[in-house]
Amino acid sequence: MPDEIETEEIIKDIFQRGKTCFIPRYQFQSNHMDMVKLASPEEISSLPRTSWNIPQPGEDDDREEALSTGGLDLIFLPGLGFDKQGNRLGRGRGYYDAYLKRCVQHQHSKPYTMALAFSQQICLQVPMDENDMKVDEVLYEDPSAS
Repeated sequence: MPDEIETEEIIKDIFQRGKTCFIPRYQFQSNHMDMVKLASPEEISSLPRTSWNIPQPGEDDDREEALSTGGLDLIFLPGLGFDKQGNRLGRGRGYYDAYLKRCVQHQHSKPYTMALAFSQQICLQVPMDENDMKVDEVLYEDPSAS
């Protein structure tokens, strides 16, 4: 089983609706991450992949960064585990937590955050510390509801 929901169809839908799509570009030597503009849904398959198998433009690929052009309305957050209180277990580097704090500084509000999860990723409780940012909404299939 993969550990993250595939977002390719969501990206296609964003472009079909005439919206702008930004994707993460991690700097692996730090916990710095930018959200950079994606030109088209087809472009995602041609981008180089990180050691986590995440497609992202190279550091030398000059792209529009979301915070330099007004910020973001919505961010889909990845994670290994989530609880129903909006706590998220990431991969331990703090990329998204640090980026969300930068959003608050630059655009004076936090974008709405949503996590897409498999039901197996929903935990009773995920430990949090002072650096962790909560997810506004966690979407997952509830097998007991069918």
